[in-house]
Amino acid sequence: MGTALITGASAGIGADLASLFAADKHNLVIVARRKDRLDQLADDLKTKHGIEVLVIPADLADPASPRAIFDATQAAGIQVDFLVNNAGLGTNGKFWELDEAREMAQVQVNVNTLVHLTRLYLPAMIARKSGRVLNIASTAAFQGGPFMATYYATKAFVVTFTEGLAGELHGTGVSVTAHCPGATHTEFAAIAGNDSSRLFQRSGVATSIEVATDAYRAMNKGKTLRVHGVMNQFGVFSARITPRKVLAAVASKLNRPPGS
Repeated sequence: MGTALITGASAGIGADLASLFAADKHNLVIVARRKDRLDQLADDLKTKHGIEVLVIPADLADPASPRAIFDATQAAGIQVDFLVNNAGLGTNGKFWELDEAREMAQVQVNVNTLVHLTRLYLPAMIARKSGRVLNIASTAAFQGGPFMATYYATKAFVVTFTEGLAGELHGTGVSVTAHCPGATHTEFAAIAGNDSSRLFQRSGVATSIEVATDAYRAMNKGKTLRVHGVMNQFGVFSARITPRKVLAAVASKLNRPPGS
């Protein structure tokens, strides 16, 4: 039994990952802005699985949040064996027309907070020669994404950061995994504003539990990179030989807001 810290755990993939860890009798530290959602999830998982759950309400767009989270787990005497960087933000529209603060928050959550939390928790894992880091990326990482330009770029960072870190961790007993789902039915699309786009109107959009289960298995196997779903895997493979201009044009059609 170990302890998993999961960001963005109040709903969707994060909540499903929390359930998977709990089912395997791992204790949890769950982090998100919505304390009421976290408290309800904590109560449900403690009752069902008999585990311990620490709730840490935090706005991950605040640059001070990673250190505050780390200090809270240190104060509670909690050893984090699994770090799951799941929280993410997205936006939909023309970059120069989108809210400036929201774009900066997106980079903070998707990139800076992920890197900072990993930097804070990794040294102890390496010292113990045991631990796993799971970074939720996206198939968006493998191309430019008009109308979601910032989001696509942040996910590209997550993949390359993970791959570089994996090389450094070789032989340490610690693994890091970037999991890349495609379009997934969660609150994310509605909040990002692209739930009405062609991307989410297609058939084959995954459920959050399908994605969470695949990510959980990939992490436990110590895989560095995992793309969820056969069609997504084919798409990522095709991206290697397709001109990047063509890829961006396809993404543009899928992400374009209705009526624009």
